[in-house]
Amino acid sequence: TPQELAEHWNNSVHYDKISKTGICYRKEYKYAYNSQLGFDVFDKCVLECYKDGNLIWTTDFSNFVVENCVYTPNGTAVYGYNPRWSTDQRAYGWIARVDDNGKILWEKRLDHGLQDEYVASVIDNGDKTWAVFSRGGNYLCFDKFDVNGKELIATKTEIDFRGIGKAVKFGDGYLVQIGNVNGRSRITECIAKLDGEGNLLDNFTYTEYGSDYYITDMAEFGGKIYLSAYAVPRQLTVTGIRDEISGILNYIFEKQEPDISSEELTAMLRNNYTAVLLICDPDGGAPQSFYSVKGALGGKLSIGAEGRLEWQTENIVSTFFSPATSSFTIGGTCKIIEYTFDIDGNLINQKDTGETSIYRR
Repeated sequence: TPQELAEHWNNSVHYDKISKTGICYRKEYKYAYNSQLGFDVFDKCVLECYKDGNLIWTTDFSNFVVENCVYTPNGTAVYGYNPRWSTDQRAYGWIARVDDNGKILWEKRLDHGLQDEYVASVIDNGDKTWAVFSRGGNYLCFDKFDVNGKELIATKTEIDFRGIGKAVKFGDGYLVQIGNVNGRSRITECIAKLDGEGNLLDNFTYTEYGSDYYITDMAEFGGKIYLSAYAVPRQLTVTGIRDEISGILNYIFEKQEPDISSEELTAMLRNNYTAVLLICDPDGGAPQSFYSVKGALGGKLSIGAEGRLEWQTENIVSTFFSPATSSFTIGGTCKIIEYTFDIDGNLINQKDTGETSIYRR
């Protein structure tokens, strides 16, 4: 509404702010001039760890570019890829273990014999081992390390996919979010089910007549699978990464003077998106129940301090048309609303977090 929009713009928005509760991280890349190459190259990554908003340690990584961090009972899992300045060089996935004082205990380079390999997710198994999921070409790779950095298992499985998302521990095995390509040349979301040694057991896809689903996060909670997603009407034309808004783009570009007001565009986008939380059977993966929020995208899933499931939705509040930019055509901002569920999957609370997210397509 106009009132919500005015309230949104009156608030100070900081996209790089540090969370005031729990463990979180901030990284900064440093570069240095290489006289042989004649340009700046990666020198190191300065990684900071915060607890309840306070800095508790800082450490440097020079062997690899840090992409992400995961806090575990066995320290922080830090992962990324080796720096390179030419496509002729191989890209290796890297993982490191850092203790709670910021000391690097070990670093390991992954090598499954692939030209390019990137770490996608790291899971603490609860038995002093880590499961590492990486991708390279058409391969889903799996490694298991103990807390001392010893590699216990290393496998790779050829599979038709484009990228790996989040992985979660489930029973004796794992669930991994991947993207595959179906006959319509459309990237769809798929959940792969793996055993404890990384072998592919099954996969699930989610669709509905007239709609496409895009999975954004997943979690195991109360013995069930929770999938955060958003649904959009199935489009008549395919436009690659802007597939989900191709109908809106066609409408704009077919006008005599391709342009659209923010008000009209925002209304069209809110009508296009529906955030969905699927509660699925752990065996066959079939949805048993769901919640939906119109005008929003499904966001992060997490287990709160009180042991309840927290689901964030990104509610579209303002947008703009930007045909001259190369990385996106429609931009905007979303208001984050958080919903809380008990162990049985019942909705018990909702709140406006006061935070925003960026929308780009």
